[in-house]
Amino acid sequence: MAILTVAIDLAKNVFAVHAVNEAGAVQLRQPKVARGALDALIAVLPPCVIGVEACSGAHHWARQFQAHGHTVRLIAPRHVAP
Repeated sequence: MAILTVAIDLAKNVFAVHAVNEAGAVQLRQPKVARGALDALIAVLPPCVIGVEACSGAHHWARQFQAHGHTVRLIAPRHVAP
């Protein structure tokens, strides 16, 4: 099964990436992705929905992800649980 949804915890230097398929099974879990490696990781994924918390850098990353054919959903911080 292909990756359907990706959630990314945006931070300053190290990001957390979690991806699931249509059945909800984990396809990709990388708790520590360096800033320089994030774009390369997202580029190799098939087009999917990427959810990120709306923060100061979220719009920049959303444009980067959309350039690779992904659909980006910004989530309000009050709806994001740790």
